Amino acid sequence: MTETAEPLPASGRHRLPLTFVLMTLVIDAMGIGLILPVMPELIREVNGGSLAQAAVWGGILATAFAAMQFLFGPVLGSLSDAWGRRPVLLISLAVMVLDYLLMAFTHSIWVLLAARVVGGILAATHATAMAFVADISRPDEKSARFALTHAAYGVGFVLGPLIGGMLGTFGPRAPFFAAAALALLNLVLGIFVLPETVTDRMRRRFTWRRANPFGAIGHISRLPGVGRLLAVLAIYEFALYVYPAIWAYFTPVRFGWDTALVGVSLGAFGIGYTIVQAGLIRPILKTLGEHGTILFGLSFEVVLLTTLGFITSGTVAMILTPVSAIGSVAVPALQGRMSREVGEDAQGELQGVITSTISLATLLAPLLMTQVFYFTTRENAGFHHPGAAFLLAAALMVVCVLIYVAGAQERARVPR
Repeated sequence: MTETAEPLPASGRHRLPLTFVLMTLVIDAMGIGLILPVMPELIREVNGGSLAQAAVWGGILATAFAAMQFLFGPVLGSLSDAWGRRPVLLISLAVMVLDYLLMAFTHSIWVLLAARVVGGILAATHATAMAFVADISRPDEKSARFALTHAAYGVGFVLGPLIGGMLGTFGPRAPFFAAAALALLNLVLGIFVLPETVTDRMRRRFTWRRANPFGAIGHISRLPGVGRLLAVLAIYEFALYVYPAIWAYFTPVRFGWDTALVGVSLGAFGIGYTIVQAGLIRPILKTLGEHGTILFGLSFEVVLLTTLGFITSGTVAMILTPVSAIGSVAVPALQGRMSREVGEDAQGELQGVITSTISLATLLAPLLMTQVFYFTTRENAGFHHPGAAFLLAAALMVVCVLIYVAGAQERARVPR
């Protein structure tokens, strides 16, 4: 029989395993950030061609990575419900080490593409890590614990590009060796400290019907109380992808920023995001409750995105950049609420669906947001407004508020 695993506070016997999972997420995010500064140079080294041609391949690699996250999020989440969190996390870390080494040694663009495909599959283990956090958390702790996982990701995204840029001075392959070493160290730690949290009572048979992203999303969205929340999360992530989609293009056009200022603003956001998720969300949850926190986060985003759509001052934009992270409190609160609505045997499946939902946004949102930016900034544009994409995102966020409020009212009418 599998040892019973009851949710305990992090101060109990799960403090070290929780630390391991948070480190895994930091390393996962760092691994992405480490290689970003050197990827153009590596692509040109293995494939030749101009920087513009390298950018085309960079887009292909990024799309392959996001597509695999979308496809395999529910697969790995469901596998962790069936096999347990420990084997899925440890095997994924082991393969991640090999994947980074493969990219470090390859001289073929096709091998690099294959490695990015594998990397996207492994990035879907985020769902398993989140399910582990759900397993060891009491219902009233889940939103705050999920916020810690987002903070860990924020730390990784801040540190990754900084370290990657410095290591890149030793050559485009150095960051890949560093990422492999970090993953290997975390794997060794996990072998010794990571317990299994899925008991025999919690295990669920693996089926492809519920493991493929479309079947899993369909099943989870039909659960009472979950469908509307998942729709809110999907639209929220789609709207907020306006930042990575056009920020590096919008700010030079609107404010005259150079690359250095764009980088500073992204770093400021990462710091603000980490502070919000690691520190501010607990008092906000305590003061407003889960329902109030979700409404506050969504409403804050409406105001902020509308402001960015109209402002013309680069100074104000730079000040708003770290402040904009405050709206992110809505996400862990949404995750916490959804986690309580599904059974113990479907936590991995739920987190896999969330991973796929976010990945789908990263695939589709850039297509729309960049087109809106292009048609409102091109020469002879009938409607010239560089901030139009942010106004579209604000409108989508209003839709999020309406869906969430309607769902909350419907839930309040259901007898308990």
